[in-house]
Formats: sequence, C-alpha cells, structure tokens
Amino acid sequence: MSLKHGLLGLLNYGPMSGYELDKAFKDSLNFFWQAGRSQIYRELNTMKKLGWLSSTIIFQSDKPNKKLYSLTEKGKLEFQNWLSLDCIDESLCIRSVFLMKTFFSGEKDTDDNIQMLINYKERCREALLGIERKNSNIDSYKDCITDKQKTLYWGATASFGKYYFEMCIRWAEDTIKLLEEEKA
Repeated sequence: MSLKHGLLGLLNYGPMSGYELDKAFKDSLNFFWQAGRSQIYRELNTMKKLGWLSSTIIFQSDKPNKKLYSLTEKGKLEFQNWLSLDCIDESLCIRSVFLMKTFFSGEKDTDDNIQMLINYKERCREALLGIERKNSNIDSYKDCITDKQKTLYWGATASFGKYYFEMCIRWAEDTIKLLEEEKA
C-alpha cells in the first residue's frame, strides 16, 4: 500500500481537510501504516498535481481558513484500480529488524535476550491496547458514511491487529520460557 492510496480511500468517504485526514488516518490506519502529518500534506500536494484531488478553501472567521480536499474522477479511478490489484503474495513477506536480531541473538547473553523479549512483549501489550482504542474510534466514524456494511471491513482490519499482537505476546512468552528452561 502506498500512503497515497490510503488517503484516497479515506477521501472516498467524503471531503476532508488535511487536519481531518491526519486524524482519521491515525484513528484507523495507523496500526498497520504509519505516516506523519508532514508526509500526509506532501502526498496531498502530489495527488493534487496528479489530478486525483481538488481542493476548496473554506474561509472561517473564528479559526484559520482550511483547505478541503475531494476526490476527482481521476482519483476515484486510481483508487478503484489500486483496490483491484492482487497484493496477497506481497503481504506474506515479513520484513522485521527485530526478528533478524532475534535470529542472531545466540551471539548475546541469554539474560539480555530475555530482557529484550520482555520489552518486546510489553510493547506488544501497549500496541494491543492501542488497537482496542482504535476500535472505539472506528465506531465514531461509522456515523460519517451511509453504507454501514463498509464498516465491517474496518472492524475486520482492527481484528487482524488484535490477533496479530496477541500472537506476538504468546510467541514472546513461549520464547522467554524456552530460554529460561535452557538457562536452568
């Protein structure tokens, strides 16, 4: 996935300002695709140049003016084309610096490795709590669209994150146990 396509997907639900896109992105997609606010604005400018977006300035007297982005027909077509591409094989490839380091951790002290795994497990627990908070955020966005069936996929994605981090926690616990038994 590219950030562009995630933003196109959010704008497919309706026009949003850059601030609203940043918030919606962080509330929904952030657990599997991270992007900073500056990246989002850079991509919005690029997509506008590509003709995928249009923008309108909303004048506000009590706040700074805001730019409201909308999908163009060309942007909708790009989003639909991207959705039709098969990416399953690509998603089955794991790239993890942590797993690479774990693979070679036989070169380190076992107690250090156990501590590394304890830290990893705690970070996974924090991420799992974040996923649970995102589920409540997803509920608040359901009111923004008319076709409620689309929100089933939002929940399915959050569920994937929940299962993933639960699996990572179990793996860390099993590996810690294995190392502690080996050490004894």
